[in-house]
Amino acid sequence: MHRRSRWRSRNRRRREDGSWAVRARVERFGEPALLRLLSERPTHGYELLERLPELLGEERVDVGNLYRVLRALEEDGLVVSEWQAGLPGPTKRTYTLTDDGREALAAWLEALAALRDGLTTFLDDTEKGGDHVR
Repeated sequence: MHRRSRWRSRNRRRREDGSWAVRARVERFGEPALLRLLSERPTHGYELLERLPELLGEERVDVGNLYRVLRALEEDGLVVSEWQAGLPGPTKRTYTLTDDGREALAAWLEALAALRDGLTTFLDDTEKGGDHVR
């Protein structure tokens, strides 16, 4: 007998009181968030770890994932890094956005604006909907 595995949503769950808890999020939002922070000024990884949760709407950011993304951005020429000993504390790797990184950020901002507009249309149309939509 073939048993179907039950798919579970990572973004939706039933609360104890029977109501639904839904977590609306944009997958892969970490990259544009990182690019945005780096567009403000060169920054080291620890500071990015402190500032990213607020932008991402998360409690914390996985350290390993952050450095994997930073390495990938560097391999793609979107950021450059260098070790800096002049900062307080131990030597830190500081990341700086490149011109290609600024172009990528601009493309992200365009894509996110289009997504926002689509979501706004969806929400507006749903609010105008019928009795079947609360």
